[in-house]
Amino acid sequence: MPGRAIVAYILVNVDAGVENEVRDSILSRFSKSVSEARITYGEYDIVVKVEVDSMSTLEKVVTGIRSIEGVRRTVTLIAV
Repeated sequence: MPGRAIVAYILVNVDAGVENEVRDSILSRFSKSVSEARITYGEYDIVVKVEVDSMSTLEKVVTGIRSIEGVRRTVTLIAV
């Protein structure tokens, strides 16, 4: 996504067994901001790459992901 000012990675913990559904929901709901969402093994269940123009847009994406049923916790890392 050329011209995007902010790149962030959101680490997502979800309820057991809903990883695919949550990933698909993230990709469909935030397709303009999310360039990648991958299921992972380890401490976090999904890693989401976000590319946005502003912190307020990033906040909306993070808040939206947290509202998805099955999401337990998120950690946001802003890349430089």
